[in-house]
Amino acid sequence: MLSTVFGGMGSLCSRQKPLCEADTEETARAAEIERRITQETKAEQHIHKLLLLGAGESGKSTIFKQIKLLFQTGFSEAELRSYTSVIHANVFQTIKVLYDGTKELAQNDTNSSKYVVSLDNKEIGEKLSDIGSRWDYPCLTREIAKEIETLWNDAAIQETYACGGMLQIPDCTQYFMENLERFSDVNYVPTKEDVLYARVRTSGVVEIQFSPVGENRKSGEVYRLYDVGGQRNERRKWIHLFEGVTAIIFCAAISEYDQLLFEDETKNRMMETKELFDWVLKETCFEKTSFMLFLNKFDIFEKKVQKVPLNVCEWFKDYQPMASGKQEVEHAYEFVKKKFEELYFQSSRPDRVDRVFKIYRTTALDQKLVKKTFKLVDETLRRRNLIEAGLL
Repeated sequence: MLSTVFGGMGSLCSRQKPLCEADTEETARAAEIERRITQETKAEQHIHKLLLLGAGESGKSTIFKQIKLLFQTGFSEAELRSYTSVIHANVFQTIKVLYDGTKELAQNDTNSSKYVVSLDNKEIGEKLSDIGSRWDYPCLTREIAKEIETLWNDAAIQETYACGGMLQIPDCTQYFMENLERFSDVNYVPTKEDVLYARVRTSGVVEIQFSPVGENRKSGEVYRLYDVGGQRNERRKWIHLFEGVTAIIFCAAISEYDQLLFEDETKNRMMETKELFDWVLKETCFEKTSFMLFLNKFDIFEKKVQKVPLNVCEWFKDYQPMASGKQEVEHAYEFVKKKFEELYFQSSRPDRVDRVFKIYRTTALDQKLVKKTFKLVDETLRRRNLIEAGLL
């Protein structure tokens, strides 16, 4: 009887032992998960969130791609190849805008004859405009590239290109037209420079993590940069990114003072940028946030401002030209810079004026300049951190 009892107890213990071990393993797993969460939370505290904002076509996404090239591993061959179809599509879209633009200008301009495409090229123009209207673009072949080149060299197309401010002609038009032969090669693989010129409208949110001085966190700050769509219908997606932002990098394309919005051709792009910057400055969630203003597309601005008066823009109507050449460029740039400074202080409540505000002259396609600018941004934010920690 006793043996039966003890035998039963033994078998009970033998059945319970695995359960005890399972409980111990589960507790250990839970502790490990908790430890990792704590580690990740602690690591997150050392990552500074940067929000890249600006209106559509301001150059935000080019800045984003430059950061990937400069401070990360860049683009793999597979990523480069994935841009082939994008660049081919960009070429077709661009030539369509130019050809359709000749028709628009021929109807509305008093000197309409200079916008009439030659009879020999009209058939090519209609064909290319039709291709540019499709959702699925064909590959750019040598034959089509020659046709595009022929149309590009037409006097009416060149006149239309010179009126870029009145139409939605991309900044990258010249680059695309100069590289048609290379783009149409059957073995074409986009270069890093091609990728920077490629135009893909940002939809939603993309992010990268980087350090301007390398991956070693001890040698510098680590940043997580978010790029969001700049078009009006994309801006509602910004909201969930507002919490815990260290700094906002706001891109303003200063060359677009004579251009109209892509999504609303009754609105000047610079006026839209002004209103957007004003709105962001007044958001309560940014009352402690640093502002880095990138006055972008300076390379285009310095050429344009010598031909197109700055005061064509309502915001700059009080501008008075003072000189010519480089002196005039600098005078115009300083005027624009001052306008943004005034807007910043007008739109910042007295309790917010101590937040960091810096202005940088940028050209998103200039890799050396972008690298130098981000080093300066990094120094500014590190200094701010030290001041807040009472170490400076």
